[in-house]
Amino acid sequence: MGQYDITIKHIFSNLADDIIQYFLKLKLKKIEELNLEFTIVEKRQSDMIFKCQTDTGDMPVHIEFQSGNDSKLPYRMLRYSIEIMEKYELPPYQIVIYMGKKEPRMQQKLTYEYEDTNRLDYRYKLIDLGEIKFEEIINTGYYDLYSLLPLVDRNRRQKQGEKYIKECADAILKMPMNINRKKDIAFYAGIFSGLMFNEQEVKKAFEEVVRMLNLEESSFYRLILEEGKKKGLTEGIKEGIKEGLKEGKADTAIRLLKKKFGTLSKEAEEKILKANKETLDKILDDIFTIEKLEDLNKY
Repeated sequence: MGQYDITIKHIFSNLADDIIQYFLKLKLKKIEELNLEFTIVEKRQSDMIFKCQTDTGDMPVHIEFQSGNDSKLPYRMLRYSIEIMEKYELPPYQIVIYMGKKEPRMQQKLTYEYEDTNRLDYRYKLIDLGEIKFEEIINTGYYDLYSLLPLVDRNRRQKQGEKYIKECADAILKMPMNINRKKDIAFYAGIFSGLMFNEQEVKKAFEEVVRMLNLEESSFYRLILEEGKKKGLTEGIKEGIKEGLKEGKADTAIRLLKKKFGTLSKEAEEKILKANKETLDKILDDIFTIEKLEDLNKY
């Protein structure tokens, strides 16, 4: 998995609660991200698998992301499904979130039948973000989903161009959220904007956001912006991520641990900030199973 894919996965992981509750209409009591390596799938790791406790019982939720059409996806999804069922003895709720520029042309099912005793009827949920209206996201009450605004409303996005991105940025500024959460969401939206629009359009639309939220104080943001000037926004994101991903992971680990335990010692913060990429990956993978702050000593 490339660094850019990892970052997209990282962003969606932070949005998982709202994605699952809004798009799947599930009421979550508890959610835990699982790290499952597959043995029979060419892509050894899926994008995200969660163990969810809901008002109707426990279920694994498997989420994949697609930025383009893939005719082989149904076969891969079926193989994922089989391995998840075998390991957890529960049928997974599978969804594919499609964030491509063009409309999806992929099948979302596999079926065949030979008489009554030999049949397959396999399906999964496909969510085309481009079909979702801008206003629908604004009216959800799930403010983390504002990160997805640059990816939704395909027809309007394509017609309005830069004006549309400006509306996304303005909506984020007006959210009734604290400044730090707005910074996170604005940053995610900026990353997603780079998938749909050119560098100058994104830069101009987010100028006010950068100024008002002081995003330029983030060294991760600066690295991406500097590389974007040299190589274009998309390539700049890729290069900037290589340098800034470690910092972003450390900040995320600290934020999640503080949210979970209410506090974090200076020693623990320093340990995380000095940790290498592999250690940070492990901490983030285990974030839901870390029961006490002392557990950090094993990393």
